[in-house]
Formats: sequence, C-alpha cells, structure tokens
Amino acid sequence: MPEPMTSVTFPPAFLWGAATSAYQIEGAVREDGRTPSIWDTFSHTPGKTAGGETGDIAVDHYHRYRDDVALMADLGLNGYRFSVSWSRVQPTGRGPAVQVGLDFYRRLVDELLAKGIKPAVTLYHWDLPQELEDAGGWPERDTAYRFAEYAQILGEALGDRVEQWITLNEPWCSAFLGYGSGVHAPGRTDPAATLRAAHHLNLAHGLGTSALRSVMPARNQVAISLNSSVVRPLSQDPGDLVAVRTIDDLANGVFHGPILHGSYPRSLFAATASVTDWSYVRDGDLAAIHQPLDALGLNYYTPTLVSAASGTAAGPRADGHGASTHSPWPGADDVAFHQTPGERTEMGWTIDPTGLHELIMRYTAEAPGLPLYVTENGAAYDDKPDPDGNVHDPERIAYLHGHLSAVRRAITDGADVRGYYLWSLMDNFEWAYGYGKRFGAVYVDYATLARTPKSSALWYAEAARTGTLPPAGSAAA
Repeated sequence: MPEPMTSVTFPPAFLWGAATSAYQIEGAVREDGRTPSIWDTFSHTPGKTAGGETGDIAVDHYHRYRDDVALMADLGLNGYRFSVSWSRVQPTGRGPAVQVGLDFYRRLVDELLAKGIKPAVTLYHWDLPQELEDAGGWPERDTAYRFAEYAQILGEALGDRVEQWITLNEPWCSAFLGYGSGVHAPGRTDPAATLRAAHHLNLAHGLGTSALRSVMPARNQVAISLNSSVVRPLSQDPGDLVAVRTIDDLANGVFHGPILHGSYPRSLFAATASVTDWSYVRDGDLAAIHQPLDALGLNYYTPTLVSAASGTAAGPRADGHGASTHSPWPGADDVAFHQTPGERTEMGWTIDPTGLHELIMRYTAEAPGLPLYVTENGAAYDDKPDPDGNVHDPERIAYLHGHLSAVRRAITDGADVRGYYLWSLMDNFEWAYGYGKRFGAVYVDYATLARTPKSSALWYAEAARTGTLPPAGSAAA
C-alpha cells in the first residue's frame, strides 16, 4: 500500500545526499595511469554482462565532475557519497600512489566543498585492482594488508578536507557474489573462497580503519556500509525459523558479528562446517577487526523471504542476486528463497518500506549509541523522456516517500539516523545488468551523456530544501 500523503518533517541537521560508485560513473578507464580492476576484466569477458556492456565510458564523470557537482548543488543536496577507484590511485594495488589519480579526487572534493556539499569517501566499492586478484584476491590474507596501505594513502591525501569515511561498501556482495555465485567480478564460484574472502574483507576494514585514524584528524568519522538483509520466515514452522537463522548469519552476522561485537556467530561456524574450518581466522584478527566505529551505514532495497527447502531447493534467481547455477550461500543448501508479495521494481525487488524501518531498529539495538546513515536506498524503473524531454517517474517518488517516511518513523522510535543517501544520483552502469536498469534521480541519455533531472530529483530537492517530504504525488521544486 502507498504511504498516506501526510506531512513528514525531519530534524534540521538531517543530511540529504546521493551516492555513486567509481566504476559505475567515472569512465576514463585507461587515462592518467589507471589500470584494470576486476570489473574491467569481468565486463570485458563475453557473457558476463548484459549486452557485453562495460564501464569504459560509463557516464564520463571523470571529465564532467564539475557539471555533476553543480547539478547536485542545484538540487540542494548537502551530502555526496562517492567511491575511489583503487587502481586509479594505486595501479598495482601496492606501492606509491599515482599523484594524478589522487589529484582527480582532490579536485572533486574541493568542488564539493566549494558548493557546500559534504563529501563522504568510500574506499572500496568492488573494484579490486586486477593485479591483486591475480595474486589471489580477497580470499588471500595479503589483500587486507594491501587495503590498509591504500587506506593510509587516501587518508593522508584527503583527510584534511573529508570528514566522513567508509571503508567498504557491501562486503557481502564482494565475497558472496564475487566468489560464490560468480555473478559479480571476479566471477569465481568457490564456496570456501567465499568465506575466506568475507573474513579478509572484515580484516581489511579493521586494518583500514586503524590506518585511516593514524593519519587523519581526530574529528573525522570512520564507518562501513553493510547491505544487511531483513530475513523473514515463510511461516513459523521450526524449519523455516532455522532457515532464517542460517541466512541471517551468512548475510549479516558474518560481518556485524566481528565488526560490532568482536566475534563470529557460533551458529555460522556450525552451518558452514562442511565448507570450511575457518582456520584462516588467526589470533588477533578479531581484535583487529573490532575497531570502534563512528557511524554505521545501512544499505536497503528489499526484504528476504526464506523457508526450509522441503526437498527441492529454490531456483538460482529466487534470492534476487542474479542468474547463476551456483549459490551465493555456502552451507545453506537446505534453504529455499521465495518472492515476497507486493509491487516490484524493474529489478524484480519487492517494495517494502517496513523492512527499512525494521533494519534501522535492529541496528539501533545491535549497536546502541552508534549513529546510523542510510547510505543506499533507491529503485530502478524503466524511465523514458516524454516528447518535451521531461522524465516523469512517479513510481520512484512513491518509493522514496515510503522509505523516507520509514526512516522518520525510526527516528521517532528512538533511532539516531543522521542522514540518507539516495541511490543513485544518476543513471549509470548497473554492474552485470549493464545499462538496462536505471536507478538515477537524474536521467542520462547514454548516446549524448546529457543529464536531465527526473521528477523524482525535483521532489527530492524540495525535501532537502524544506526538511519535509512533499506529498508522494508532487514533483514540485
């Protein structure tokens, strides 16, 4: 059901932002010393992306960043979350930085600050330098140490001007889709490597956090963005509740356990005993991972509905993470995934704002006193310009109204939510889906790369300007 069109007002200091990632928007993949990342390699491998599309040009943000920042300012955004291309800064994933690569991000940050927009830097949004993957990638422990060195380089270069830092974006996708189902780069399908990758991503976060803090002013904040799942049972049958526990451990506990609490769930070890012995978790690792956070980023799109498999496992598309004959869930062969009921986006994801409220309240209890940000939330629709060149997307407005209302309800219920980053600022390369899925509030004509704010962008601009959600049927700016 759509949200009632009532007045929803946010606290005055609430941050209204938008988010992007480097490989999805920058292009310029061979300029100024940048070398291939795993997504360059993956997207150029036949059959891996829709239509064989790549991020070679993407939306050419590398050359158009000034115009894009001006567009953000016109929309009244006061926050912008972007990621750094590791191989643009450190082409081999080790050794000294390429200054011309760092200079791009210095210029971007300066442009944002000049427009009154607060930058939030994500160090890693899935684009591992290919040379590090050739050496074993995230399943290898050394990658975590290389990440810490990279984090220190960025902290030294930008820490005087950037106060908000995010170590990793959605490490679940990096590990479970990259090394489990293989639908994301690097496209490997090894259940044991999936869990090794998850641990070394956790270790990278901890070591990277320490590295950042060693070179940055104490005022700066370090966070991580998790795409924690809201996992619900198909029924209250005991087998379905066990399925929830299994998937909750694999989706959530594998990361927030060590990061927030300094330990992995015992039930995770039990469920994955046939896959790995976890011997790569060394003495001191959990203490290194369990660094105090200044904030936690939560990414949310849709809930997950599971049951016991009842003799027939669910199909490979049932969990919403792309088509593959390999499961991204090691140790969960006895779990079936189901489509949740309700209206869906172009991704096939059910629209359910109650899941965002549930997620926020869970982490309010899981990490009391820790400020929260919604670092990604948004929807893909089949947006097209009308004859006058305007792009009307009432479905996205309704989606945003519903989910931002859920955020406000969580604040009323005691959650310390400091801001919201819309995914995404503009249409871009949507990973294995190529350019076929449009998440942007700004429409991009991929032939000309012209940017046109959709009606949802104008609606969001009004919300940012007033701190109050306009009615869902309004696109006034």
